[in-house]
Amino acid sequence: MSYRSVFRPDLFAGRNIIVTGGGSGIGRCTAHELASLGAQVILIGRKDDKLKKVQQEIQEDSGKAIWFTCDIREEDSVKVTVGEIFKSVGQVHGLVNNAGGQFPSPLAFISQKGWETVVRTNLTGGFLMAREVFMQGMNKTGGSIVNIVADMWGGMPGMGHSGAARAGMVNLTQTAAFEWGCAGVRVNAVAPGWIASSGMDTYPESFKSTIKTLRAAVPLKRMGEEAEVSGAIAFLLSDAAAFISGDTLRIDGAASQGNIAIFPLPDHNNSKPFDGFHRAVTPDLFKDN
Repeated sequence: MSYRSVFRPDLFAGRNIIVTGGGSGIGRCTAHELASLGAQVILIGRKDDKLKKVQQEIQEDSGKAIWFTCDIREEDSVKVTVGEIFKSVGQVHGLVNNAGGQFPSPLAFISQKGWETVVRTNLTGGFLMAREVFMQGMNKTGGSIVNIVADMWGGMPGMGHSGAARAGMVNLTQTAAFEWGCAGVRVNAVAPGWIASSGMDTYPESFKSTIKTLRAAVPLKRMGEEAEVSGAIAFLLSDAAAFISGDTLRIDGAASQGNIAIFPLPDHNNSKPFDGFHRAVTPDLFKDN
């Protein structure tokens, strides 16, 4: 019997996996990785042009993908969309709750509307997707859910709305893992740190200069790659993680593990990124580096 690598080409053959926020960034990369491993990927997002483009990319690479537009913050829209997905593909084997977004701001200047918008996107939407996928099918067939959170372990100064929502998603992950385990549903999360993703280009110019300095606070002295997140997601979705549930995997180069004021980090070039995504796009703010 040969060794079954987590990344064997047929790892997800015959499986249907939903990826929210699949039109860009980490979601796009994850969709490509899952499709390359044999899954039929169901892309969800709010803009059909982005979803169509990623679907076309996957099909050009001999993968399978379909897409549905949905605002995951709206309960009725989520119910209807998830129902349409089950009618279209039958069983759903996995859900990647990737859709999210935030804007930089100190707590004192976040309006109630801004706060609630970010919480609805990063917490409520993920809850609605997970609940509907569970209630409309996984409660009978089992499955795996991976929620995408963030590095908010020491608070999230400058993005407190997102930090609160992501911390809530970690707790939701733990609760769902316990409550839904009896149905054979595993629920885990990944917490990306500073990843060189296209989402960085959406921040205001005043914040982009800060982003360029972040690698100095990472022990590995670099930003992460999208493929280094999608690989962890693929593992948690796979049968190799069959006894892992309720956990959150940090993908941050150990940036959340210490304090550079107490233990300064020497510069080095010893950590090489896993450059696994053949269609990766370097964020514009890093192209002049």
